Amino acid sequence: MLNFSFSNSTRIHFGEGQTQIIAKEIPANARVLLAYGGGSIKSNGIYDEVIAGLGERFVVEFSGIEPNPSYDTLIKAVPLIKEHQLDYILAVGGGSVADGCKFISAAAFYEGDDPWDIIAKRAKITQALPIGVVLTLPATGSESNAGSVVTRHGHKGAFSHPLLQPQFAVLDPKVTLSLSDRQVGNGVVDAFVHTMEQYLTYGVNGKVQDRFSEGLLQTLIEDGPKALAAESKQDLEVRANIMWSATLALNGLIGAGVPQDWTTHMIGHELTAAHGIDHARTLSIVLPAVMKVRREVKREKLLQYAERVWQLKDGDDDSRIDRAIALTEEFFTTMGVPTRMSHVDLNSGHIDNLIANLTEHGMVKLGEQRAVTPEISRQILETAL
Repeated sequence: MLNFSFSNSTRIHFGEGQTQIIAKEIPANARVLLAYGGGSIKSNGIYDEVIAGLGERFVVEFSGIEPNPSYDTLIKAVPLIKEHQLDYILAVGGGSVADGCKFISAAAFYEGDDPWDIIAKRAKITQALPIGVVLTLPATGSESNAGSVVTRHGHKGAFSHPLLQPQFAVLDPKVTLSLSDRQVGNGVVDAFVHTMEQYLTYGVNGKVQDRFSEGLLQTLIEDGPKALAAESKQDLEVRANIMWSATLALNGLIGAGVPQDWTTHMIGHELTAAHGIDHARTLSIVLPAVMKVRREVKREKLLQYAERVWQLKDGDDDSRIDRAIALTEEFFTTMGVPTRMSHVDLNSGHIDNLIANLTEHGMVKLGEQRAVTPEISRQILETAL
């Protein structure tokens, strides 16, 4: 196992009705920016619960944070914070809203010419507004980590800082009952690939991390389809297990002390930026191709994945790896997401631009061994056709 330091300071309040904890978590004298997305929280009852929890606190609402949050949208919140002297941000939504609020939190104190430098130039973050999250769509784990991804001018840029770690997060699985099948499928696949990015690398005898990861993968495989099936779509236990899995997939626990890949995400970001494809759907397209192209360097872990996650013990090594990859693709298909570029109307003619963008954004040494060059990324995309 590799050396590591691990801390996760986000207080999780899990279960039905936990939005009431907002009244205790946010200081009574706080001046709050209430940030959310397209307004669905007003139709599913969460908005009313949040407003009740905020009580008499001074609140300014900021709506319209989109999937793959845009810099141009987020930057509009900064003048509101300064004008109203706001000192707390409450993000109500999925990972995009949480990510967006992390950028707003840091941008509010940025003293340079362009807050985008926080991402593009890794400008130093010295101060940030505290953040709380009421999660409505389990997927990214952003409710309990310090990372964020923001889009500007066709570039999805990631950044992270300890000051952006949410102070608390409310996870009520009942909220997820109003999600569409597309949102459920995307969320399950996002959590699955987050886990795989930290698991499917090379062995360092991280037994605890591996078995945590395998348990999360098995839970998502078992309960993901149930959340789409008519007879179990309203099952709160199913939703609870998916919600908790998504949080644990990217709160730092399973990635501590083990190598991490993230090739799938970096290539996927370019697919989203260039073609507007849902984040999770880019991951379902790219991951199987990564598994195929990188199968020799990931051989040990692929065999472990085949045996422990899919219970594949018969046949030779290559046939078990082939079957594990095929079962992964079948699972993604069951969750209603694409597994080929052709499924989203992309073809070989789109690859040159994607590789050019990866190169422009410095994504030229990807993977757990920094060995995925633009040439190998091209092979991955060609395999994904």
